[in-house]
Formats: sequence, C-alpha cells, structure tokens
Amino acid sequence: MQIEMLYSKIHRATVTDANLNYVGSITIDEELLEASKMRVGQKVEILNINNGERFSTYIILGERGKRDICLNGAAARKVHKGDKVIIVAYASYDEKELDSYKPTVVLVDDENNITEVIENI
Repeated sequence: MQIEMLYSKIHRATVTDANLNYVGSITIDEELLEASKMRVGQKVEILNINNGERFSTYIILGERGKRDICLNGAAARKVHKGDKVIIVAYASYDEKELDSYKPTVVLVDDENNITEVIENI
C-alpha cells in the first residue's frame, strides 16, 4: 500500500511577485529548492496564510540568492505581493519506507532567507 505523506515544505515564505502574464507555475529561489529537496517541475500545494486560498501548481527554477517566491499565470490571481504562503510537496511511500521517513521543513524569515532546516518533525 502507498501512503501519501508530507515530503517537504517551505514555511511562511513571502510572495515577492505575482506575474499574471506568464504560463503558470511558482518561481522558487534555487537555494530554497535545494534546502527543501524540492525539484523543478514538481507539483506543489500553495497555502496562502493571508486569504486562505489553497491551490496546486508546479515549480520553476528561480535565480540563486534572489529569494524569489513568484506566483505566475492564473495562480497570480490567488496571491498578492507580500502575502505569506506555505509551499507543500507530498510523496507516496510504502509502509516499509515510513520506518525511516523524515520530511524536510524549511523555515524562512520575512525576506525568504533560510533560518532553519528541520529534517525530523
């Protein structure tokens, strides 16, 4: 049996831009992707803390060090610059894998700088 579990999340990231005139996705800084173990093209859930919106999209690579969290295309209508979001990725695990299961949680400050990486919640 496969069980869908939290794989990784970036907690309380600040939206740096919302670009309606782009073909879908969320742009995430490369360093944040590495710390969270998320991948370009991966499906993620976006949870907007400011307005309660929850929606899915996929990741595109942002420039390393710019700390971009930009919602693109239709998703841009669900956020405003400055909103706080939680970016969540899930993965399917079999029961044996759950014995060593450890999701990654990346905590960031208001400028999307990494403050802590937790690998055993």
